[in-house]
Parts: sequence; C-alpha cells; structure tokens
Amino acid sequence: MKTITIRELHHNTGEWVRKAAKFGEIHVSERGKTIAKIVPQTSTPEVPYFARRKLSPEFRRIMHRLRGGTDSTQIISQDRDAR
Repeated sequence: MKTITIRELHHNTGEWVRKAAKFGEIHVSERGKTIAKIVPQTSTPEVPYFARRKLSPEFRRIMHRLRGGTDSTQIISQDRDAR
C-alpha cells in the first residue's frame, strides 16, 4: 500500500490512477490523515439501465420507420392520424 499527499495527487492524477490500476490500492492523505483511497477496478462495470432496457413494440415500429431516412414530422403526423 502506497500513501501520497493530496498535493501529489493533484499534480499527477493520471500517473497515480495508472499506478493504482497496475500495482493496487493507493491512500491519499491530507495533514497526515488518510482521506481517500484510489483502488483498481476489480470487476466489469454494470451495464447501464438504458443499455439493457426493453423497447415497447410501438417505439420499435416508429424507430424502424425512421431508419429509412423518412422525415420524422411525417412519421409523427401519420402516427397521430392513425389514432
């Protein structure tokens, strides 16, 4: 475990983050007291909700029509007329 001051972290943030990823945990101190830790990421990040959500069939239908280069105002007008 390595300890650095907050000033060292401020001046060389990228370097210390890379060192933490490569060598392990780094403690950041201010006035002799540990105030933070930089730790390497140990697991893959969770997939954000928007990336795993299910799209409604209605939305899929509209998106499919938009991919063809059709003007969105025409599609919205057609959708409103259908209601």
